[in-house]
Amino acid sequence: MDAKKLIELRQEAEKAVADMPDGDLKLKAFEVILVHLVSNVDSSVAASAKAEKVQSGGAKSKDEAPSASVTGRILVLKAENFFKVPKALGEIREELKAHAWHYSNATIATALIKLVQKSKLRRIRVQIGKTKGWKYSNP
Repeated sequence: MDAKKLIELRQEAEKAVADMPDGDLKLKAFEVILVHLVSNVDSSVAASAKAEKVQSGGAKSKDEAPSASVTGRILVLKAENFFKVPKALGEIREELKAHAWHYSNATIATALIKLVQKSKLRRIRVQIGKTKGWKYSNP
């Protein structure tokens, strides 16, 4: 999903709760509505991609990750130039959450390692606070 579509969905969710008084209930209602709208778009995109694959009779290559997988979603971030500046695991997880894609650190880390091995991303060792860690960027 591109940023433009995400903005449209956010605006739609804002309209749905516009008449509610400000507060926790309005915030929660907005979150639920937005997640619902995004998941409907994601499932319709996945369904149309699946239908297109069946119609074309072609199978995806091993290197192509569906956008519904954590790897595919990280590649979506890459396409949005998110990795122009090196990012730590926590920053990547927060950006995925901003797209309403929730994964554990372990799941994200595994996908990042696979992308590094396939030369889709690169990683560099950096000092983060008192410890060393990895940051990921475009190759």
